[in-house]
Amino acid sequence: MPSDPLPGHRGQYPTPSPAAQALAARCESRVNELARRMTREDFERLPGYAELPADVKDVEVAATVRNGLRLFLRRVRDPQGRAGDYSLFRERAAQRAEEGMPLHTLLRSHSTAAYVLWQALRSEAAEGEEGALIELVDFLLRGHEAVIGAVAETYLVEQAMLTAEHREHHRALLRGLLDGSVPAQRAFEELGLDGCCLVVHLYLPRAEGQTPSAVADRRRVRRLQAVLNRTLNAEAVTLLDPDGGHLIIPQQADDPDGIRTGEELTTRLRQVGGNDIRLAVVGAAAAQDLPAAARTAADIVRISRACGRPPGLHLMNDVLLEYHLSRHNESSGQIAALLNPIADRPDLIDTLRVHLEHRHERRDTARALGLHPNTVDNRLSRITKLTGLDITSARGSALALAALLLRADQPR
Repeated sequence: MPSDPLPGHRGQYPTPSPAAQALAARCESRVNELARRMTREDFERLPGYAELPADVKDVEVAATVRNGLRLFLRRVRDPQGRAGDYSLFRERAAQRAEEGMPLHTLLRSHSTAAYVLWQALRSEAAEGEEGALIELVDFLLRGHEAVIGAVAETYLVEQAMLTAEHREHHRALLRGLLDGSVPAQRAFEELGLDGCCLVVHLYLPRAEGQTPSAVADRRRVRRLQAVLNRTLNAEAVTLLDPDGGHLIIPQQADDPDGIRTGEELTTRLRQVGGNDIRLAVVGAAAAQDLPAAARTAADIVRISRACGRPPGLHLMNDVLLEYHLSRHNESSGQIAALLNPIADRPDLIDTLRVHLEHRHERRDTARALGLHPNTVDNRLSRITKLTGLDITSARGSALALAALLLRADQPR
């Protein structure tokens, strides 16, 4: 721990005059009295101090005050020596951060202590010792500046560590709740959830050509979280990564299906995630329903992407048929394999997807892909020739759609 409270003095205090040292020495016998006065009277006026346990006030706070008073007096007596450091101040600052004492209360306690010490020095000063008193005040204020710096730094570092630990515990709980590895009701209660909820799945694709980096990813997540906090008044429980994630929101009586919330989130999140953001909202009546709701919301987004629906808010009603077709059973592998002949042709896969989404309208398909209609016709003919699927028929179209949806689950 640093022992120099004076920036630029390389560990050295200016040497007080003999008169100043003599004045300070007369206060040494009052250390215990001053400590009692501060802990039992002066600090009681600080916000939140009265609520501290008696043993904290009488033992920890009193010991810290005595340490500070003696440190000051020793340094007046021997400014060039190592009279002590700020390890106890730092230790107490970390404890107060862990206990939740506001930083302003902690800093005000140190300022109050400095003021009480100034009063003691003033009361001891006799006529003709005004110069010595000014020296000690200068000495006191310089030292106080360093104490405040050490205390604030330690408190903020400890608070940041506690916040990070809390956030990671929070993320682990939510992750465990959604994947079923943590008992649903326990996680539900620890996360502060109660009653019916809405589960939202977010998908935010990166901009084309964007290279992932740890710094950019952290910034992206912070911006997402800031938008969610402003939109939802920090009521959401979130599990985010740079590409999206899940959030759980208490269900509102005036928005039971979450459509209004989803639309507002879509609008706000586009400001930081671009126009390609996708999200789905699914209700959960109780804690045990959350894992299934999260899977359903993720499936709705995945299916909407797979069948070429435009970005935005997706609801189950938008993809009822596609959702049904994407369910896995004994035939799933064979259906997905129907598109194997064009698996290495993303141009044909994209054309098929867009053509199905645009209800077989070749001109709409061409416009969406930026192609000539004849190019679309040629690609569709090539798909039929390679796969054997007649996508102009109802059966062939349904098989092609099911194959696209089932292949969207396969690892790439």
